[in-house]
Amino acid sequence: MAVAADSIRDRQRIIWDQFAAGWKKWDAELLGWQRPFGDAVIKDARLRPDSIVLDVASGTGEPGLTAAALVPDGEVVLTDISAGMLHVAEEKASAQGLANVSFNVCDAAELPFEDATFDAVLCRFGFNYFPDMRGAVREMVRAAKPGARISAAVWGRTAENPWAALVLGSLAQHAELPRRPDVMPGLFRCSAPGFMTRLFRDAGLVDVAEHKVSTDLVHDSPDSYWEFITDIAATVATGLAKADKEARALIRSDVFQLLGRYEHQGALRLRSAATIVGGTKA
Repeated sequence: MAVAADSIRDRQRIIWDQFAAGWKKWDAELLGWQRPFGDAVIKDARLRPDSIVLDVASGTGEPGLTAAALVPDGEVVLTDISAGMLHVAEEKASAQGLANVSFNVCDAAELPFEDATFDAVLCRFGFNYFPDMRGAVREMVRAAKPGARISAAVWGRTAENPWAALVLGSLAQHAELPRRPDVMPGLFRCSAPGFMTRLFRDAGLVDVAEHKVSTDLVHDSPDSYWEFITDIAATVATGLAKADKEARALIRSDVFQLLGRYEHQGALRLRSAATIVGGTKA
């Protein structure tokens, strides 16, 4: 298991470093789309102006940078497995004049912090990709102070997320990609109701609760959506790379046809739903 997890982490470092440029390119669109999820995680964390906050799997900086503005007398540490993604986050923090943030490239299951360091731990869409989810939540609990809130967002069920499901479904149909077990990292791996609640309770957290948050991914055309999804979604780009030229054309054609269902008042509106879960360290 350890060898397999190490192999997955090595691949993830390479992939996310490669996709850092795409996330930087679409930063404004990503911020607008995913803000409701990050805001819900922050709200659940119950931050104070002097909170010391850890943001795990922060990627290009969210929700950690938003949290930093809410804790002017505190500090936010942003971590990610990808140095390339965190470099984008550093650029954004500098542009925003945030002086109370720091950055650490590390694995979620091996956090390089002392016990009982943080008043809150945030993690938006990280658990979907952690090779060792139980190890990651144990580390978050270890690094949190007693009474600290650990809050996360994970993607909901496939049917609740056509923003990704329609292109992944077409990929599966035309690219003949191998099916992988539910335990493997992936967008919808944590989507079953109660899954994250059980994970948090098994880690010893109390006052655990989860709720749904949904919004729309909005694009003005199928071309814009296609460019966006192939720039930021590693699973999609990897699947397309494994398909031959004919299959890629079929996938694109299918997706464009399916997008017609989601046109409303001159724009594409694709539902996006996530589960927000939080628990307190006893």
